[in-house]
Amino acid sequence: MEILYEDNHLLVVNKPLNMPVQQDSSGDLDLLTALKKYLKEKYNKPGNVYLGLVHRLDRPVGGVMVFAKTDKAASRLSKDLQDKKIKKIYLAVVCGHSKDSAQLKDYLIKDHQTNTVTVTDPAKGKLALLEYKTIERKDNLSLVKIRLHTGRSHQIRVQMANASLPLWGDQRYNIQAKKGQQIALFAYQLSFPHPISKEIMTFSCLPNNIKPFNLFNMR
Repeated sequence: MEILYEDNHLLVVNKPLNMPVQQDSSGDLDLLTALKKYLKEKYNKPGNVYLGLVHRLDRPVGGVMVFAKTDKAASRLSKDLQDKKIKKIYLAVVCGHSKDSAQLKDYLIKDHQTNTVTVTDPAKGKLALLEYKTIERKDNLSLVKIRLHTGRSHQIRVQMANASLPLWGDQRYNIQAKKGQQIALFAYQLSFPHPISKEIMTFSCLPNNIKPFNLFNMR
């Protein structure tokens, strides 16, 4: 784990690839548990350590995440998330040549039994909005920067696939993905008002040396 920032209220980290955010049926070490252990050891705290989970990333996806170290910070960050004051920007490598820029609007519905999301009609689904900008194209791949305006489950993966631009390595929504490929989606940047000072905090990470991002100029 890479700690990007820490104060009395926040903990901002670069989530490792393929690590669950919280405990799941796999039994693998999850990020929340690992960070609580880090805080317990660093500050020599007795008993249980509080750490609030404000938002999530899919297990295969790495990148910037913020956690709350107090109840007050967790409550305010959660409200900011609902009020769309937290801005999330992702990097993705998609199959195909994307437009220079575009906004995607769909309605999504989730099947909780299969943990899959599909595009449906407005009467059945929840509104999903994102916009993307193409950074570079190479062969039949495009590196895009994606800004989320809503926070639906699997949103980027489903909307890009529906636009005939499936994510490279996406085992669930890209029928051409090869077994063992790492999904090319990374939480590149996170901006939010500090829960106490209200100062806008912005943190960024690049997916350096990760295939297929390393095919592009990531500077």
